[in-house]
Amino acid sequence: MTSTRSGVTTPTFPPGRYGHRRERRAASRLARGVLLSGVVLAGLAVAFGYYQRFGPPEYQADVVGWDSAKGPSAAPMTLRVTRPDGKPTVCTVRSRAQDGAEVGRGEVRVPAGRTTVDVSYVLHTSRQAYTAEVVGCGPGH
Repeated sequence: MTSTRSGVTTPTFPPGRYGHRRERRAASRLARGVLLSGVVLAGLAVAFGYYQRFGPPEYQADVVGWDSAKGPSAAPMTLRVTRPDGKPTVCTVRSRAQDGAEVGRGEVRVPAGRTTVDVSYVLHTSRQAYTAEVVGCGPGH
């Protein structure tokens, strides 16, 4: 059978002969929701793991004062070190020349004591220092 409508012929199929059109079921929506929730939870778990591993460090240190005018072979500095439970700490410091080359590197040992402490240290340099910075801190021995 065919039907004609304004010159266009479209086929007409007998009802029930070729099956029926599939309807969207609630089960497929539920499955998508569960799958999406699983993906979101997995993403949160990965983010939490990375935060635990690479998040804010327990040991923090900043150069709060330094004197570049002391001469071409020394860079006196003052560090403010924050550490968990006042445990012994070792901080690595360095100094750079104006051209960016590293001219001095040293380890500052901070004995057990208060959680936050200011420490003075004189870093010996190979030439005039232009900056002083803390590379990182960690547990001491």
